[in-house]
Amino acid sequence: MSTRTSALDTVVFGVDVQSGDVRGDVSYALVAFDGEHVDRDVVSRRKLRRLIRDERPAILATDNMYELAENKDALVHFLGELPDETTLVQVTGAERPEPLSRVANRHDVPYGKDPMKEAEAAARLAANNVGQVVSAFTDETEIKVSRGRSTGGGGGWSEDRYTRRIHGSVKRRTREVESDLQDAGLDFEREETEKYGGFSNAVFTVEGRPRDIPVSNERAGDVRVEVERVRRDGIEFRPLAKRRDHVVVGVDPGTTTAVAIVGLDGEVLDVLSTRTADSAEVTEWIVERGRPVIVAADVTPMPNTVEKLRRSFDAAGWTPDRDLPVDVKQHRTREEGYDNDHERDAMAAAFGAFDARKDQFERIAAKVPPGQEVGPVVARVVAGEESVETVLEDLRDDGGEESEEADQPDNEQSPEQKRISQLESQVAQLQSHVESLEATVDEKDAAIDDLEGKLDEARSETRIEARKDREVTRLERENRRLKGEVDEREERVDELEGKLERLKALWKLDHSNFADISEKKEGLTPVKVVEQFTSDAIDDADERFGLAEDDVILFRDASGAGASTADKIVDIDPQIVLRDGGLSDVADEILFKHDVPVAPAEMVTVQEVDELAVAREREVEAAIDDWEDRAEEREREQNAQMVDRLISEHRAGDRGESD
Repeated sequence: MSTRTSALDTVVFGVDVQSGDVRGDVSYALVAFDGEHVDRDVVSRRKLRRLIRDERPAILATDNMYELAENKDALVHFLGELPDETTLVQVTGAERPEPLSRVANRHDVPYGKDPMKEAEAAARLAANNVGQVVSAFTDETEIKVSRGRSTGGGGGWSEDRYTRRIHGSVKRRTREVESDLQDAGLDFEREETEKYGGFSNAVFTVEGRPRDIPVSNERAGDVRVEVERVRRDGIEFRPLAKRRDHVVVGVDPGTTTAVAIVGLDGEVLDVLSTRTADSAEVTEWIVERGRPVIVAADVTPMPNTVEKLRRSFDAAGWTPDRDLPVDVKQHRTREEGYDNDHERDAMAAAFGAFDARKDQFERIAAKVPPGQEVGPVVARVVAGEESVETVLEDLRDDGGEESEEADQPDNEQSPEQKRISQLESQVAQLQSHVESLEATVDEKDAAIDDLEGKLDEARSETRIEARKDREVTRLERENRRLKGEVDEREERVDELEGKLERLKALWKLDHSNFADISEKKEGLTPVKVVEQFTSDAIDDADERFGLAEDDVILFRDASGAGASTADKIVDIDPQIVLRDGGLSDVADEILFKHDVPVAPAEMVTVQEVDELAVAREREVEAAIDDWEDRAEEREREQNAQMVDRLISEHRAGDRGESD
C-alpha cells in the first residue's frame, strides 16, 4: 500500500476472501480507499494483519465478519488485536445481513461478483457511513498491576523479606499508575489485594480506551503491568453513522409515554418508554432518529397529545377503525422485543400504519429511479398527498437548478448544503413544535387562573372552617369545665344524701311504732348492731351510722376481739357492750380495766325493725347493774389475791432474814 494524499480524513480498508478457507490457508482481496484513490492487492492473513497494524485504517470493511475469523471466539481475538484507531464494519447489516449487491444498489455503489470488486464496494459503502460497527469491547480499559515473579524466596534473602520486597514494589507501581491516571484526568476505580508488605495485585477500571491511557504493558523485575480493554458479554452492533431516514412513528401516550420508530421497510429501529420526559424531549428523541412520515396511535380517535406531535412534524396521521385489541397487538409484535405493554402498544400502532401503507410504499419505491432516495418521495406523497410523478419531476427540477448553481457533479448537494437542509428542516419542525407548545402554555395558563380562583375559594372556606374549629374547641373546653362542676356537685349530692339517710334513720328510730312492745316508746333505747368484734367491722359501722359515747353496741360475733379492737371500744366509751359468743380474756380485761360494761346479749331483748334495733331501757340498766355487781366481786377477788400475794411475799422475806 502506497502513501498518498487522501480526500477522506483517513483510509478505509475493504476486504473479501479471494481464495482458500478462513479455517485454514486463506488470501484476501484488499482495497484501500481514501475518497479519491483506490489501491488493490491480494494479501495473506498475516500480511493483512501487518498492514492493519502499520497503516491503522479508520475502518476495516467487510460484507461478512466471519470471513475474518472462523468463530465467535476467534472474532473476539481478532477485534482485540485491531489498533485502537481501527473499527471493524459489516456493511451488510447486523445479525441478519443483507446481500451486498442489494446494499450496493440501494446506495448507488458499483458492484461486481469478483472478490476485489466486492472488497471495493465494501470500502466505498463504509466510506459513505453505511454499515454496522462490530464491537466486542466496551469503552473501559482494565489495568492490572501484579507480581512479576513468584514469592518462593531466592537470592539468599529470607522468604519473608523477599515477599515483602515484591509486594512493596507492586504497591509502589500501583501508586505510580494511579498518579498517571489522575494527571491524565481519567475517571477510574481501583481494587487492590493487600498482602504482607504491600499489594499482591491491583486492578484499575478506567473510563477510556487504551490509546487514551498513559500506561502500557510492561514487565520489569518484580512487577508486571497488563492493559486490556473490558470485554462485552457478546458481540454488539451499532450504526456506523446516525441517519435521519423517513420513518413511521407509533405513540402510546399516558403517565408512561412510549414511542416506537419503524423504518419504511417495516423494521423496528428504536423504542422508548419514559415516565419523566416531556413532549419537547420526546420530540427531540424522534428528531434524532428520523423524519416522521406517519404518526400513529393504537386507539380511535387519536389522543390530543399524539395529534399535537403529528402536527409538529407535519406528518400524516393514522388510527385504526376501532381500538386495537390486546391479542392483535400481541400477535403483531410477537417477533419484537419490548420491556412493557406501553412499548408494545406503540410498536403495534406503528406496525398498523405501516401495514396500511405498505402497498403504497412499494408502489412508490418501484417508481423511484435507482440512486434516488425513496424517503423524501414517500413523505411528500403520503403527508402532502401529491402524486409520485409530480414529486419526482419537482425533485429532478430542484436537482438541476442546484447542480447549475452549486456546480456539483451528479446533481448532488455538497455536504455543507445537505447539512444546511437538514438543519432548516429541523428548525421548521421545532418552530412548529414551539407554536404547539405555546398553545399548550396558553391553555395551561387559563387552567392555572381557574385553579387559582378555586384555590382562593378553598382558602376562604378553610378560614371559615378554622374559625368554626376554634369556636368548637372553645365550647368543648367550656363543656368540659361545666361537666367537672357537675361531677363535683353530684359528689356533694351523694354525700348529702348519705347524711339524709342517716337522719331519716334517726327520725325513724324516734317515731317508729313498735306494736308488739307493750311499753311506751319512751322506755326504748336504740341499739347499734356491729356484725363482728373486729377493726374493719367497727370502722364500717362507724362510717355507716356512727358510734358515739353512751351508745348501746351489740356485737353479733364477739369471738374476734383483741387488744386493738378493745382499745377502739374504750375510745368510743359506750354505755354497754352486748355480745354474742365468747370474749377473749385480753379484750375482757381491757374493757373491765376501763369500766366499759360488758354483758351477754341474751340479757337484753333486742327488737330489730328494718336496719334499726332497739332495746328496753330497763333491761339495759339491769344488765349494767349486773355487770357492776360482778365488777365489784371481781375487784374484791383481785384485792384478796393481791393481799395474799403480799403476805406470802412478806413471809418469804422474813424467813430469808432469819436464815
